[in-house]
Amino acid sequence: MKKSLSVILIFMLIVLAACSKPGSSSTGGNEASSDSTNDSKQESSTEIKPEDGAELVMWTNGDEEAEWSKNVAEKFTDEYGVPVKIEEVSHVEAAGKLETDGPAGLGGDVFTGAHDHVGTMNAAGLIYENYFADEYKQRFMEGAITGVSSKTDDEMKVYGFPVAIETIGLFYNQDLLDEMGFKPAETMDELIDQSKQFREKNPKSYGFMVEPGNYYLVHGFLGGYGGYIFGEDNTNPEDIGLNGEGGIKAAELMTKIHDEILPLKKEDITGDVISSQFNEGKLLYYVTGPWAVKGHQDAGINFGVKTMPLLDNGEHPQTFSSVKSLFVNAYSKYPKAATLLAQFATSDEMLLERYEMTGQLPPVKTLMENETIKSDEMNAAFLEQAQYSISMPNIPAMQHVWASMEVAFTALWNGQSEPKEALDKGVQQIKDAIASQTE
Repeated sequence: MKKSLSVILIFMLIVLAACSKPGSSSTGGNEASSDSTNDSKQESSTEIKPEDGAELVMWTNGDEEAEWSKNVAEKFTDEYGVPVKIEEVSHVEAAGKLETDGPAGLGGDVFTGAHDHVGTMNAAGLIYENYFADEYKQRFMEGAITGVSSKTDDEMKVYGFPVAIETIGLFYNQDLLDEMGFKPAETMDELIDQSKQFREKNPKSYGFMVEPGNYYLVHGFLGGYGGYIFGEDNTNPEDIGLNGEGGIKAAELMTKIHDEILPLKKEDITGDVISSQFNEGKLLYYVTGPWAVKGHQDAGINFGVKTMPLLDNGEHPQTFSSVKSLFVNAYSKYPKAATLLAQFATSDEMLLERYEMTGQLPPVKTLMENETIKSDEMNAAFLEQAQYSISMPNIPAMQHVWASMEVAFTALWNGQSEPKEALDKGVQQIKDAIASQTE
């Protein structure tokens, strides 16, 4: 479907006509409202109204997220009189499921999706633009908006309604730091020095671990040194910068980490191995995300989380961030009601409730100062690091980066290639994969 049939046209204040997607309802016009919104929802200079007889389906993850979605649905129905049915569909599966269910009229009108699918969903004509894009650019963190945006007709447009953002941080064992008389490292040089001292005193333990082949974790070094993946803010797959100066400096840092403090083969440094080492009190530092917090809490570890240590150029590692977002199905019969539901669910009030129920960080600027969030030191650390992060590129070509960079950094880490050689080969693999996909 052409992106010219965008949500902007659908909701444009035109009296004589209403634009719609195949299978959508054209009933009900969009009317300007002179009343400003004074409650917890964001204000808008125009107000859209749900279509007559609208009924919605909302796809959501299970567990706490499903409970939050049910809460949102009930409150939305109370306010707008539109019933909402909740169905559990994983955010990582929603995009694929929509490809078949959407045209058949079976997809969720609103669904939770991962931001790295936005480019593919946009190209396939599966999602509407965010009608309130200008307001969301003001309310939400830049990284969150970038993550749910995609280029259409050479213009970046916002498609999602962000609900949560996550990135990585530096986990540290507080008891081990106290034993060594250390404070949490503020720089990578300090971390490496502490790790050396710790390992000298504890030969069967390690001061620092990171999965060398996991590019989601490694990218922060490359980004902090000024490296990039794709040109034009990660939208141009013809310009690949992974083997540039920033990439080489990141690769040299990884080599230094291997040679000086972590002399293990890549195959012996898995996520499970690292997590076990940390839970057994044999690891001073490691890099991971908020998904690991509960497991370490359950293990009774006295630990903390902080922002990533500064690089030797004085810059913060520019880590990846992942954005969960709500999207409006382009095949929805009730696009106006669906858009209102997505807007309602991403109000400050609803996102604060989501945080309280799920622990997932809302990427809203004003909520960064909320005492409920700031009082949690671990989440506050992730939120601070998110300010130094970039959203994972969401163009289709990104799918070729993960495996190619794993091969490159594995060869580098295991001493099979020098930095430039390893990265050049990785970039060539990405180019070959992109070329074969377009043939």
